[in-house]
Amino acid sequence: MTDQHAELDAALERVVETARAHLAAIRGAEGRIDDDAVWQAYVELNNASFDYDERLLDAFGEVTPWDVEAIDPEEADERFGVGLGGVDGAEPGDPHPQVVSVRQRRDYRVPSVAALLRVAQAARRSALPEDEESVEVESVGEAVLELLQGGDGSLAALDIPELEPLDGVVMVSEVGTPLDLESFDDEDSLGPFTPAVDDRLVGRLDEHPYLSLDGDVDEEIETR
Repeated sequence: MTDQHAELDAALERVVETARAHLAAIRGAEGRIDDDAVWQAYVELNNASFDYDERLLDAFGEVTPWDVEAIDPEEADERFGVGLGGVDGAEPGDPHPQVVSVRQRRDYRVPSVAALLRVAQAARRSALPEDEESVEVESVGEAVLELLQGGDGSLAALDIPELEPLDGVVMVSEVGTPLDLESFDDEDSLGPFTPAVDDRLVGRLDEHPYLSLDGDVDEEIETR
């Protein structure tokens, strides 16, 4: 066996090893997005595949079905913002940490209270076991809260025909202290949303709903 063939065999073994390491990293990440270990394993698998492809071409004039290019790990980390940690991959400490606060309000018109209550009651009933009886939804506020809870708190849960969106606003501020929910009573509707003296408003997005040509409700966003 020539040295070139031995190097080719070693390159192929490296592809197998890095492929297994990549799979192990994915399993270990358990669905986490932008996991550093997965990214590093991906780069190693990519580069091992590229090296094997190049050696196969040099030795036999053949190629693999893998259309890959070599990745510089340091340049890729800088571009995608991963793997830039300090010792043991830990993120470097920022001497000037900041907190960003996003406050949002959107109002809705209720064309039919009865229709909204029916939709909310159906959502509540579907979230309960079959043998458990649901309590009636009694108000529009309770109905909207039920829909939000069923939609994991996202306002997308309120994009239904039973609610007509009115104007809304989103404000982004840089704040000195993060929100501490324990410092406010459950009935306090102002405290969690009241800016502190040292908060800095970065900008405001005004939302104005309008009807599109196909009759759907779209949103026009104005930046201030």
